[in-house]
Amino acid sequence: MAKRTLESLQKQYSRTVNDSRGHGRPGGGPRRGPGVRASGKPKNTSGSVKRILQYIAKYKLLLIVALVCMLLSTAASLFGSYMIAPIINRIQYEVTGESIAPRGPGVLADKVISAFSDTDFVKDLVGESEMLMVFSYIIAAVLILALMYLIGVLTTYIQARLMLFVSQNATEKIRNDLFNKLQKLPVSYFDRNTVGEIMSRFTNDVDNIETMLINALPSIVSGLISLIGTFVFMVTTNGWLTLVTALFIPLFMFGGGKLAKVSGKHYAGQQAALGAVNGYIEETVAGQKVVKVFNHEETCIEEFGMLNGDLREKQFKAQFWGGTMGPIMGNMSQISYAVTVGVGGVLMALGRIGVGDLTVFATYSRQFSMPINNISQNMSTIFAALAGAERVFNVMDMKPEEADRVERGITEGIVGDVVMQNVTFGYYPEKTVLHNVSLYAHPGQKVAFVGSTGAGKTTVTNLINRFYDISEGTITIDGRDIRDYDLDYLRRNVSMVLQDTHLFSGTVMENIRYGRLDATDEEVVEAAKTASAHGFIMKLSEGYNTVIEGDGANLSQGQRQLLNIARAALSKAPILVLDEATSSVDTRTERLIEKGMDRLMHNRTTFVIAHRLSTVRNSDVIMVLEHGNIIERGTHESLLAQKGQYYKLYTGAIELA
Repeated sequence: MAKRTLESLQKQYSRTVNDSRGHGRPGGGPRRGPGVRASGKPKNTSGSVKRILQYIAKYKLLLIVALVCMLLSTAASLFGSYMIAPIINRIQYEVTGESIAPRGPGVLADKVISAFSDTDFVKDLVGESEMLMVFSYIIAAVLILALMYLIGVLTTYIQARLMLFVSQNATEKIRNDLFNKLQKLPVSYFDRNTVGEIMSRFTNDVDNIETMLINALPSIVSGLISLIGTFVFMVTTNGWLTLVTALFIPLFMFGGGKLAKVSGKHYAGQQAALGAVNGYIEETVAGQKVVKVFNHEETCIEEFGMLNGDLREKQFKAQFWGGTMGPIMGNMSQISYAVTVGVGGVLMALGRIGVGDLTVFATYSRQFSMPINNISQNMSTIFAALAGAERVFNVMDMKPEEADRVERGITEGIVGDVVMQNVTFGYYPEKTVLHNVSLYAHPGQKVAFVGSTGAGKTTVTNLINRFYDISEGTITIDGRDIRDYDLDYLRRNVSMVLQDTHLFSGTVMENIRYGRLDATDEEVVEAAKTASAHGFIMKLSEGYNTVIEGDGANLSQGQRQLLNIARAALSKAPILVLDEATSSVDTRTERLIEKGMDRLMHNRTTFVIAHRLSTVRNSDVIMVLEHGNIIERGTHESLLAQKGQYYKLYTGAIELA
């Protein structure tokens, strides 16, 4: 693995989901292209917001209750703050004898406190002493103040619990929808996107959405309510001081808007860089044996360092610009507060406002800036969530695998008569892999494909089960176009044994049963015997109940392949594809696997791809492919007699890669 530049690493591990280029794969599959670097700036912020809101819209009743709780909490906080004014004004009156007539909310507050102070509860609490009776008004105000804050605490708690419930359920639905969409995407999507990049959608991106719904969104909504409520209280308290405070609103909006724009760009870049790091880690860990064999540890460390450094720089910029919002907006609010209090002091000296009113207005002035600061500080979370949401929704919006050409596809029994006529195909438009290929396979026949790497052998089999759809020509099974069949039904009738085995976490029996989930235990055992796997399974510690570890790490390569063949045998599909099924095992295991495959191929239409020409000698017909063209076809003996390309490959005159 040659050293790569940061730019090339970014292109390979930070592609957009719409990149039409694919990863390379052996056997003529889609090759790795240059890719497209993920954009650092969200392209459809409003669309992402609408989509997120759709996920929480089903909880309208809970959201309404949460909104009511926010309103009550804000009202309690605002009214509680205003209770300070009557207390201070009453103390001012008792000390100086000067009385300031209440205004706006103060009229209601004064009436409520006066009425409560005359109740038997307050009188009993204060006592009969004339001196203590003076403080009945203040005590009543303090008790009402305590009640307001208690209401605020309770409603805030209820609102937090409700939003937690809504957000958890919404993100669960997002993950389910994302996973369901992945099951419907074509194989080409997984060819061109790394596991780490896909996993980052489920972890980092969805987690950021969840954080926004739990913390940022309620904080912003509550902040807006508080902002409006505070402004109303300020206007009714003193119009001149409200005007002074309002002069700073354009400054807040301009500064916040500029910072928001810069932060949004950097947070999107951070998410793309994080996906690149995840993709590189996944690929390197999966290929750790290859890394060690070729002594590329230092190269991997250096390349990871470049990607990690790029992530650090993008994270620094995102966190820096997101983090500056709070301090900048906070300092601006302090300036607003100082100017407001200064003007208020002049009005108080002129007798236009009381000490209590000035005190509460100063409190409101600070409360007015607090929601703006909170909103600004939560914008970093919002930007990270929207950047992640766009990546998630981009996957959800991808075109699913093309289903049936008709409304209800054919689900009648498939015998296995396969015909390809004048088929032309390319994984992407600018490069054609197959050129005008025609072939047929009658039910029960064994057709083999040989040729050099990249000749198009695997591509032919990929087209039969519609992993990809052809560009030109037709493919029929039993005389019907394969696009007329129900796609699920078609694939249930085409079984594959690939070179790269994959076993799932679970027991041996569960892994074999993956070929047909409704199979009985007896049918699983019979399939294992057909595949020559029963013998080694019974030698395992728990037999068929032995738990497979880490994609079969506790089994040999040959044993894993035998389980793969048993899985195909259990499916009972009439069409079978064997793609290099014995290429990575020893000769003894190969004979064992071939015995299993011989029983597996009985009475099935079989397509065999093999580099070892000894495994295809007994085929009914052998196709020699080169550069996407069938250049020779015939039996083993007839092709040797021609002394053409197959003869050269078989005798070693041409090395078969």
